Amino acid sequence: MELTVLNKEGKSTGKKITLSDDVFAIEPNNHAIYLDVKRYLAAQRTGTHKSKERAEVAYSTKKLKKQKGTGGARAGSRKSPVFVGGGRIFGPRPRNYDIKINEKVKQLAKKSALSHKAKSDSIVAIDSFAIDGAKTKTMVSILKNLNLTGQKTLVVVPSYDKSAYLSIRNIPGQQMRIAAELNTYDIMNSGKILLVDNSHEVIAKYLNN
Repeated sequence: MELTVLNKEGKSTGKKITLSDDVFAIEPNNHAIYLDVKRYLAAQRTGTHKSKERAEVAYSTKKLKKQKGTGGARAGSRKSPVFVGGGRIFGPRPRNYDIKINEKVKQLAKKSALSHKAKSDSIVAIDSFAIDGAKTKTMVSILKNLNLTGQKTLVVVPSYDKSAYLSIRNIPGQQMRIAAELNTYDIMNSGKILLVDNSHEVIAKYLNN
């Protein structure tokens, strides 16, 4: 698949790039995408939730009332879950939500997600994203020239670009990722993908190893 390379004014540079068929033109595996997105979202959970059970509540263990003759149920401790302020029954405990899937499944999921975007003509290529200093206004202008405003855009750069990152981070719906650090969730959660410079080659090299 070939893409016309645009410049920062949104006009064609006369150049074209060829996207790897092994990455951008496979038959998408939707189940692999589901598994990798599920794994990614699960990994975002800190798992630090905790509530106190009856052994941890700070109350006296003194018996509240005599065992018999009150007409009510037996009560041996203020910590009992049946009382307000008592320990919680089967409360949440700290845990790790990480899900393990094979590395080949992760790669298949990313390839499938990129192929989905390629089939729907949701990939745009630009020759350079260089900006003199961190200027959000300049970045907004570039995205407007590329018709990428008003929708979620995933900007993929071959290597970390501080100026570009600082310029784009405050624009709603826009995010930047290094080509070698792409994840399936970000790809599927974006409306358009903007490939900068030779980021498509970095992606292909990373996913075909």
